[in-house]
Amino acid sequence: MYSRLHIRSNARCWLLLGPIIASLCVAAIFSSCSSKPTDLRRLAPADALVYLETNDLAAAVQPVIDNEAFGKAAKSKPDLSALRGVQMAVVVTGFETQEEKVDEENSVGRVQPHFAAIVDTHGWGWQTRSFAENQLGEFINTSYGGGINLDTAPKDGGVSYVWTAEDGRKAFAFVEGSLIFFGNDQSAIDKCLAVKRGEADAIAKNPKLPQADPGVLADGYISPDGVAQISNLAGISLAMGTGEDAQVKSFIAGALPGLLRSSISDATWTATKTEQGIEDKWLVSTAPDVTNVFSETLTPSGAADASLLEYLPPNLPSVTSYSLKDAQRSWRSVLLVAQKQAEPTAGKILTEFSGSLFEPYGIRDIEGFLSLVDGDIVTAKFDAEGENPVVIASVKDKEKIKKTLAADLKPNKQMSDELGVEAYRSDDGDAAVFIDNKVIAGDADSVIKCLKAKQSGDNFTKNSALKQLTDSKATAATAASDTETAGKIAEAFEAKRSDAAVPTTYFVETRFTKSGIERRTVSPFGIIGSIIAELAPDN
Repeated sequence: MYSRLHIRSNARCWLLLGPIIASLCVAAIFSSCSSKPTDLRRLAPADALVYLETNDLAAAVQPVIDNEAFGKAAKSKPDLSALRGVQMAVVVTGFETQEEKVDEENSVGRVQPHFAAIVDTHGWGWQTRSFAENQLGEFINTSYGGGINLDTAPKDGGVSYVWTAEDGRKAFAFVEGSLIFFGNDQSAIDKCLAVKRGEADAIAKNPKLPQADPGVLADGYISPDGVAQISNLAGISLAMGTGEDAQVKSFIAGALPGLLRSSISDATWTATKTEQGIEDKWLVSTAPDVTNVFSETLTPSGAADASLLEYLPPNLPSVTSYSLKDAQRSWRSVLLVAQKQAEPTAGKILTEFSGSLFEPYGIRDIEGFLSLVDGDIVTAKFDAEGENPVVIASVKDKEKIKKTLAADLKPNKQMSDELGVEAYRSDDGDAAVFIDNKVIAGDADSVIKCLKAKQSGDNFTKNSALKQLTDSKATAATAASDTETAGKIAEAFEAKRSDAAVPTTYFVETRFTKSGIERRTVSPFGIIGSIIAELAPDN
């Protein structure tokens, strides 16, 4: 088992778009020949694990660089005319994990997707070949540290390209007319070419693909086999990220993939431009019994309790508001699904382990805690790593709820006198306070900051995301901030103005419906921007 693992997840699954986006961004402007849009889905294999596409690369990237935050981070706005009308699809055919030794005790596992990108430049054949040999070749040369050797050969009515780095790494391409098939795996390209020749089924026949919509910037699909492989990676990633001992890490890495595979069938993604920013929508299709349970038990109460937010400082890395008709019932349904979908032994252990997830909030009996608070609950992180969290809720029975908190919490006279509330604190740095009918529990320093925010009036009610949180009708809504993405995107375009941080905010909603799990994110840059940010040199 790796002691550390690099897995680019969530938006980062799409990083395989990077080489094509970056190289096209520096390409010469194509003198476009006349051609109709290509149905790229008819060129992609039906058994692709992941499929992504955009019918206009410039239109997909333009909202990213038009955003005000990018303007603050960048010296100039890139010219995207080279990308106008360029269609692109990316096919992932597999994942490979490689171990790299860091020192005698630590290793880093790096996940390498095997992919092919299908690009229709809608240019003349000679222009497309020139682009592959020059702009694309130069990008590969730079990415691989120089010294690239290029071999070309005629093949099947087109031209085959193989770039080989000094360390043996390879990149491949095939150009025919205005089409470029590019990737890090020749077999992935060959699969696409087999579809083009009519020798294999195309993914276009899959009814689960997002419907074509001219208003969509980009969309994507993860197949059941893709979910299975990504689940394996997610299990290792979560295990490596936990601070638990080796046995717990091993259990998570082994049990979580099976749980995810049995619960999730496939997923679709669409990105659209809105007045508030780029909206990314995920629909995760779950097993019928999972869908039925979650849609009935993880139901929102309908109106968030805005008074809970008055106990938070105005600017925090992340604030999540949960709205539940019955918090205890919701939690029990999650455990029930985990027990049923996992292997019997794993389900039992997972249920026993689940309580430790709430230890950072100073809670030892989560089911008892949830039975004694209202369904509106707020959690907050006071640093980007989430090391100092708090939970805030309205209490039904103060004396009973004290018994659900950390056992080593003791009355703290100094906190009580200083803050004018009933306060408890442990030697481990946890704390809990009771004010009016509210409980605030978690990291002691963060709890104190919450009380001071309420008493001073300088609190989250002054945050621009307040209305989004209070108006949301979702089961869970998160308002979060980010200070790095704008600068990284500017750096990826070689246009970064300075090292000064440019803060941005984003908003996430999660719903559980009869269709599955719906997740909606509105942000300045979206997943597309996250992909570009990963192309910055330090990444």
